Amino acid sequence: MSHAALGMTRAADRHRQARVRSVFLISLSLQNKPRRVMSETRKRSRRRFGGHAHKKQRGARELEVGAQGVLVTCNMNERKCTSEAFSLLSEYADALYGPEQPADTGDSLSEDEEDAEAALKKEVSQIQSSMKTRQQRFSAAQSGANNVVFIHTHGVDPERLVHHILSDLHQTKKRKSRVILRMLPVSGTCRAFPEDMEKFLSVFLERWFRAPQRATYQICFKARNSSHNKREEVISAVAGLVGKLNPLNKVDLTNPELSIIIEIIKTVCCVSILKDYMLFRKYNLQEVAKESTNQSTGPQEVAKEPTNQSTGPQEAANQTGHRRQPIRARGGGAKPGCNITAGNGTKEAELE
Repeated sequence: MSHAALGMTRAADRHRQARVRSVFLISLSLQNKPRRVMSETRKRSRRRFGGHAHKKQRGARELEVGAQGVLVTCNMNERKCTSEAFSLLSEYADALYGPEQPADTGDSLSEDEEDAEAALKKEVSQIQSSMKTRQQRFSAAQSGANNVVFIHTHGVDPERLVHHILSDLHQTKKRKSRVILRMLPVSGTCRAFPEDMEKFLSVFLERWFRAPQRATYQICFKARNSSHNKREEVISAVAGLVGKLNPLNKVDLTNPELSIIIEIIKTVCCVSILKDYMLFRKYNLQEVAKESTNQSTGPQEVAKEPTNQSTGPQEAANQTGHRRQPIRARGGGAKPGCNITAGNGTKEAELE
């Protein structure tokens, strides 16, 4: 064996010994590292109560100002609720707007393009773009409140879509969901502060209530994880705005033509104007699919949402008789007669 070959063999042996030594040291350190042992009782407790449920899902978006979509409430199973909402919305959106068409990704491969790598890259880009197109119509977001899911809509009118869903369920009496309670379309959002809400609503309400348009209406208000606004003052200010647009707009708490829905979650105010709100049992999918046993004109009970989001019914008669008042920020406790229940850091109230 030559001198050069012998040197190369010795170098290879030294390199192999160094690798073995490094692997041995790593395994030794792992063996000596104290392991965190979790008791079986704690494991069962985590599996039962969701030990990491408070952590945000990776890649999930949050509800922001300017969003448009559907607020979906459920009972303790947000993952299943999101799945059902996607399925239900997609089914009826395909019926209204037709199935989603994949985007045109460009010209097909030319005859002189024989490079296999370039052809593979182009095919992958086409698949990715078509997947993005299919996901464009609906996308989920973190709402900021427990048992509430927000579904973004793109190229779809959420009010028309949800009304179509409730109308079909009301006629056929078929239950198409197990965990979804209510589906509330959201046509506009703004910051949940008095000055921002007043500025936004003064323009948003014109489509339905500005003269010569006129209608009977009610105002439904609910706040989750928010204490920026007082319920009575918000209702009074909104009623003042509606009366200013047309004095012929009147309040009707029994069977209104339009319902003004104001849902506040943290610092985002979601607004929509809904038809047939009482007929469709406050847009409750579970109740609207039930067979009606007694025909009554008064409002009926609906399936309750989770107990940490309790509401208190209150009348708001003679709203149009008040002067328009600015929306004031919440300060101090609630006045007598304002039934607002707090639980787990959540304050909310709803006009029945």
